[in-house]
Amino acid sequence: MTPKPPLPPFTSATAAQKVRMAEDAWNSRDPERVSQVYTEDTRWRNRAEFPVGRDEVRQFLARKWAKELDYRLIKELWACAGNRIAVRFAYEWHDDSGHWYRSYGNENWEFTPEGYMARRFASINDMPIAEADRLFHWPLGRRPDDHPGLSELGL
Repeated sequence: MTPKPPLPPFTSATAAQKVRMAEDAWNSRDPERVSQVYTEDTRWRNRAEFPVGRDEVRQFLARKWAKELDYRLIKELWACAGNRIAVRFAYEWHDDSGHWYRSYGNENWEFTPEGYMARRFASINDMPIAEADRLFHWPLGRRPDDHPGLSELGL
């Protein structure tokens, strides 16, 4: 497998880089692209789903982004040690009825020496919001560098 830098053991700087790379990939809403950073036998916990393996992750992501429309995500490094990174995140999306939500959560990640994510454990809560209360305003895709992060937004 071709290495996926930055590689563990992580420093605060390399962990923050890995987090931003993950945010950028998820904001692409491309299940194939996103799935390539996980090991073939990756193990996840995401709400009530427990995908195992890259193929199940790809299928999960396709279902997710078919439901969570106009998805925009911000991730922030919480902590890191060795080959593990803890992340907090928030994302905004709407359903097919036009109801908006902000989803908050935490993730724990564990990486192989080659920089692939082997385990991802996510805890997520959804909060209905009015469209006027949205905070994530940028064209679909990568969050611009000058857009505030979670801490700057008070989230």
